[in-house]
Amino acid sequence: MSQLKIVVIIMVQSLQKPITFAEFIQWKPANKRYELHDGVIIEMPQPTGEHEDIVGFLAEKLTLEYVRLQLPYSIPKTALVKSASSESAYSPDILLINRLNLSNEPLWKKESTLILGASIPLVIEVVSSNWRDDYYKKYGEYEGIGIPEYWIVDYLALGGRKFIGNPKQPTVSIYVLVEGEYQVSQFRGNDCIQSVAFPNLQLTAEQIFQSVSC
Repeated sequence: MSQLKIVVIIMVQSLQKPITFAEFIQWKPANKRYELHDGVIIEMPQPTGEHEDIVGFLAEKLTLEYVRLQLPYSIPKTALVKSASSESAYSPDILLINRLNLSNEPLWKKESTLILGASIPLVIEVVSSNWRDDYYKKYGEYEGIGIPEYWIVDYLALGGRKFIGNPKQPTVSIYVLVEGEYQVSQFRGNDCIQSVAFPNLQLTAEQIFQSVSC
């Protein structure tokens, strides 16, 4: 069966009922970024240049730090994080993986997908127009997976006031898993980022926000 026919069949089915992760993986093309939200395929919009600036800056800083510490980490380009409690799979802006735990991941070799919190020391989402996904949906799913640390980098202050305060201002929210629940600390301006994964990281919130191209 051609890929076009598979696409048509799955898209028609998706109008009638949610699709499974297996169907999503079979359909998912390699040249675009998609996520699966409760059985619904979501095409991720092309990010802005500023968004990419911040992702690149943070990926570089974290890579330098884990190399310096000789940690068995890496940052894949397009790997997915799958929830065990729903038909959802996400493509984080930055996904830090612990390579020592990949042998325990049943979906890694063939589908580059992680399901275990022990494989993911840190995940980062840079907020765009669909900010509710980061603060609501992904927050709950990442907590349920057991990811120890989750950063939300809201450089445009798009999130709701109950998340970043009033008046709204650029904020880095770092959620750390404590007894199975996320506890949040927030960083603005010249606040030094405090990371459990990288406790000696020398980085301020303002340095992250200023990493965008002029």
